[in-house]
Amino acid sequence: MRSVTEPSCSLAAHAFTTPCTTGCITRPDDYAAALPRGALPSGHAARAAVDGSESTLNFLTIGHRGIMGVEPENTLRSFVAAQQAGLDLIELDLHLSKDGALVVMHDADVDRTTDGAGAIADKTLAELRALDAGRGERVPTFEEVLDAVKAPLQAEIKDVAAARALAEVMHRRDLVSRVEVLSFHDEALAEIARLVPGVRTALVASRYGTDVVERATAVGATTLVLNIRRITLEIVEHARKADLKIIGWVVNTQDHLRLVRALQLDGATTDYPEIKRTGRFTA
Repeated sequence: MRSVTEPSCSLAAHAFTTPCTTGCITRPDDYAAALPRGALPSGHAARAAVDGSESTLNFLTIGHRGIMGVEPENTLRSFVAAQQAGLDLIELDLHLSKDGALVVMHDADVDRTTDGAGAIADKTLAELRALDAGRGERVPTFEEVLDAVKAPLQAEIKDVAAARALAEVMHRRDLVSRVEVLSFHDEALAEIARLVPGVRTALVASRYGTDVVERATAVGATTLVLNIRRITLEIVEHARKADLKIIGWVVNTQDHLRLVRALQLDGATTDYPEIKRTGRFTA
């Protein structure tokens, strides 16, 4: 057993409240120095990003596991805080317990985020309930999250089994309009799309090339959720030609936020609620 590490707000304070003293981006031309080689848009796209036009109004801010930079990740406390902060959507992760409960946790085991040890799949819901998930919070079920907050959700599934369990809940509670399903795994997205007609899905990718666009379209996904440290203008343009939306993750610094705004991505997944207000003015 071990104590749960509490989240820190230090990065949020540094990333969003420290006054700009050097390397400040104050003019459109400054973007060339702030963006990775090959990432800078030109012409209308660049002007729209800098001017803050219609794209700013449509830019989504998504709470990563609630607001995990401030509250214990994937807990009701974190999800409620994300909703109170006004984030547009809340992202969470799903696993199946030993007795088939759809529980909310990122890792396949409980070691990092609770005071317990072992695989989620080897524990019953009652055993998971006995764990401290941070600040006295308990490991929630998916349906408890549905009842605790009213915000739209992004539910990430790890495998086909979770897709089938999630499909049952989505049908029973009529969640097609409220829940978008995410996964790194093509087969999981294909399965949820088969089981829940009309469901919105998004392919998540950390290491990827332009082929990620073909992977998404092959399983009917309408959105890409991409690691911003690897994103390029070529990939963005390829995705746009396929009519895919693009969300950047994880966006926790001013530089990251400038990048996703300059590339005119559709939104950003963040650990910190400050991005909601900062995103309106950072372009």
